[in-house]
Amino acid sequence: MTFVPHTEAERREMLARIGVSEIEDLFQCIPASHRFPTVELPRPLSELEIVREMQHLADDNLDVGHIPCFLGAGAYHHFVPAIVDHVISRSEFYTAYTPYQAEISQGTLQAIFEYQTMICELTGMAVSNASHYDGATALAEAAIMALSATRGKRNRVVMAPTVHPEYRQVVRTYIQGMGVELVGDEGLGSNAPRTDVEALIEMVDEDTACLMIQTPTFLGEILDLEGVAEAVHAKGAILVVVCNPISLGLLKPPGAFDADIVLGEGQALGNGLNFGGPYLGFFACQEKYVRRMAGRLVGETVDTEGRRGYVLTLSTREQHIRRERATSNICTNQGLNALAAAVYMAGLGRCGLAQVSQLCYHKAHHAAEAISVLDGYHVDLTVPFFHEFVVRCEKPVADINRRLLYDYDLLGGYDLGQTYPELAGHMLLCVTEMNTADEIAQLVEALEEIAR
Repeated sequence: MTFVPHTEAERREMLARIGVSEIEDLFQCIPASHRFPTVELPRPLSELEIVREMQHLADDNLDVGHIPCFLGAGAYHHFVPAIVDHVISRSEFYTAYTPYQAEISQGTLQAIFEYQTMICELTGMAVSNASHYDGATALAEAAIMALSATRGKRNRVVMAPTVHPEYRQVVRTYIQGMGVELVGDEGLGSNAPRTDVEALIEMVDEDTACLMIQTPTFLGEILDLEGVAEAVHAKGAILVVVCNPISLGLLKPPGAFDADIVLGEGQALGNGLNFGGPYLGFFACQEKYVRRMAGRLVGETVDTEGRRGYVLTLSTREQHIRRERATSNICTNQGLNALAAAVYMAGLGRCGLAQVSQLCYHKAHHAAEAISVLDGYHVDLTVPFFHEFVVRCEKPVADINRRLLYDYDLLGGYDLGQTYPELAGHMLLCVTEMNTADEIAQLVEALEEIAR
């Protein structure tokens, strides 16, 4: 059914106002032969036939539910407990966009508050928002927030080359036209695949607003943040750390190293791969920066009768009033994804998350050690890593991945030569708790046969 709200008289009035007699006159720039092309469509199908056809097409796909996956690079295959989908599928959560009428959205506000609390505990930070579009957007917002915090007196950003390549692209997109100089991420140089933290700190000067680093890095390396914040703060800059939330079940959180802003991709927290999205970016910072932080922030209070309640705080600066004071115009808070993350963290608890983290760590190291002894491959086991590691291959990575997929039904690693020309011939492999010992053995055996 077509619904057109305008009456015929209203349409004639609008056409007369713009100086044309009929709607077709608006399309004179399109050649007549192309305005109503003949479309050759197959015969109509019944619903039953369409479902059968779509199922047939879907069966031709290989997915992580049916084949072992060793691909990470920012999107990770983790186990999602049934309770996550059960909660987020409830209609009061599933159909809600965002709590514009906060006073009657107590359930949603409490869920967001719980999410923020757990993100703060996970990162070791004082305050968290809920949330950003994804990890890349969160990093871009961190750069803008750091520039704002220095009151426009600093126009330089130092970013490590081992920050996720797509994150770095989004940061450049966000700050273009702002007169900001972005340095440090030009290439890996002779340090591949390691991050030269000391060299990055040396780049921080009196014009630098922030230093942005990632740990574990895109290449999997765990960085030692001891003393980094102190060195950055001594130069009047802000330390921004990108991290993997699952790794924080095992590693010391950035907040313990006095980081100013901590962020990352929250997809691993109870959100599936989802064909690449939607994801969510978690974002936390020190309390002194809270009024410059973009996104939703929920607080806990009591009403006039002393009963606990939740309120949407600090949102006025963005989309209701005082918009001219906003540092960001972000409005979508990826609420359902944040809810999934909250349920996941609550369901696993401290011990469960630590167990997932430990499984990822030990399984990845088991795989790395097994691959390191194979002819045709090299793994630098002296590089500390979490659940991703770099493998130098004698054969092209694209060829290896093609063989793994079509000959062994294995989804291989990420070809680092796609984003780091200096790492052509290097593969980034990822192992999570979803990879069994047998699957790791299959991968090792397949790599050994491919190298012959």
